[in-house]
Amino acid sequence: MNKTQNRPEGGENNIEVWEDLVRIKDLVLSIAICTVITLGAYLLAPNEPPKPLIYGLIGAVVGFIISSIVVKPKRTLRFDEGGEE
Repeated sequence: MNKTQNRPEGGENNIEVWEDLVRIKDLVLSIAICTVITLGAYLLAPNEPPKPLIYGLIGAVVGFIISSIVVKPKRTLRFDEGGEE
């Protein structure tokens, strides 16, 4: 089974991150969402020793979840059922 992926044509709006093409607009949007939510949760945390860290980590996870909902994947996978040569 051979997996191939379709890459978008015209890579002027894309950069390569970890051997995959990413739209710059989506990358900046995801970084902004995660940064704002993580920093906001950290700043809203009570000033007792472990709570800012915990709130910041929870904010980062929530930011990741929101980013994965807002930014949809552009990759499509096709499976070729041809014989192995």
